[in-house]
Amino acid sequence: MSDRIRYAKSGDVNIAYQVTGGGELDLVLVSGFFSHLEIQWEHAELARFLRRLGSFSRLIRFDKRGTGLSDRGVGLPDLETRMDDVRAVMDAVGSERAALFGYSEGGPMCALFAATYPERTRALVLYGTYAKRLRSEDYPWAPTWEQRVADARDMEENWGENVDLSTMLPRADPAESAWFHRMARASLSPAGARDLILMNSKVDVREVLPSVQCPTLVFHRTGDLDSRVDEGRYIAGRIPGARFVELPGDVHVPWADMDPMLDEMEEFLTGARPIPVGSRILATLLFTDIVGSTQMVRRLGDRAWADLLAEHHAAVRLELGRFSGDEIDTAGDGFLALFDGPARALRSALAIRDAVRALGLEVRAGVHTGEVERAAAGEIRGIAVHLAARVLAAAAPGEVLVSRTTYDLVEGSGVEFDDRGPHELKGIEGARRLYAVRG
Repeated sequence: MSDRIRYAKSGDVNIAYQVTGGGELDLVLVSGFFSHLEIQWEHAELARFLRRLGSFSRLIRFDKRGTGLSDRGVGLPDLETRMDDVRAVMDAVGSERAALFGYSEGGPMCALFAATYPERTRALVLYGTYAKRLRSEDYPWAPTWEQRVADARDMEENWGENVDLSTMLPRADPAESAWFHRMARASLSPAGARDLILMNSKVDVREVLPSVQCPTLVFHRTGDLDSRVDEGRYIAGRIPGARFVELPGDVHVPWADMDPMLDEMEEFLTGARPIPVGSRILATLLFTDIVGSTQMVRRLGDRAWADLLAEHHAAVRLELGRFSGDEIDTAGDGFLALFDGPARALRSALAIRDAVRALGLEVRAGVHTGEVERAAAGEIRGIAVHLAARVLAAAAPGEVLVSRTTYDLVEGSGVEFDDRGPHELKGIEGARRLYAVRG
């Protein structure tokens, strides 16, 4: 999934950072309001977003001082201090010159860095960001100071429990909401969230924008509810030579419907647009589901079950990320994931089983390797999907059951099996021999 977390010294403060990917281009990602280098990998789409950035760059990420895994209790840092943190991280990884990618609250700092250190900035990419956070006659899209104070007060009172996601992640499902709130609690204290909201309210980089010299690409979604599309147009209009790309949709976070944006970004930074690959691929499919979920809902009640299911989803996503699995679908209490290697799929399945047992849950898993057709939106189709689902249906509680195809492909990997003999699988012609993974 990723390289280990390291720390760079910026003055007396320790800044947590992580380097992933294998591209020749150095790309510094500056997150929005807060981040957590480890918990971000647990969200399937966000993890895919990070892997996609790392496919054409050496991706350098960090948690801002006072947030995530970096030192806490460091006061209210201004943009200049945060620029020092970026320089410290770049120095620590040996990056003399990098492209900067800032989204939301990360955008103004990136613009200031690019204008201040042109010799260290090869390009600038901004998404869903703003030039200032308080309304004025010449910048009417931002909220008033009174609105920001009210937001800060509400944020402190509800931090990590009932944070309003409607402007950032409209239509977030319960599991996604639970993941966000857990990351929020791990990244900031309630008072820290309040103070950061008020500090960000004072940001104003309008006069800085004309001094940006590097090639700049500005993205903004038409219906963004957190920062308005007019703000993206404003920024692009004041940075010399900047290109503005308006994207459809209303989601503020950059990893939703990411591929059109990342295609543009990859071409902008590397000079080459990604080459479309064939829609039919050979892949290993993993299905999981919870054993006895109906009885558990009756016993626990809807609210307690929803909380437990959110913990289950977070545990499954963590193990999928550890073994480079790509989450395809979540239906009820089950997951469908795709792997490019069968041994990784089996080890991920075992890790998932053990992880959810710690929550008092039992799962079963089915694994099959075959050719699938992958649509542009990420969905997969083909007989291999149906066969993997039928393998799951034949698995006993706590069992990881695999098809003969997968069994043959992991020969010599060190994975051991028990032969479960031939099975008649519903809708599949002919008996299929299945094997249970030991361990």
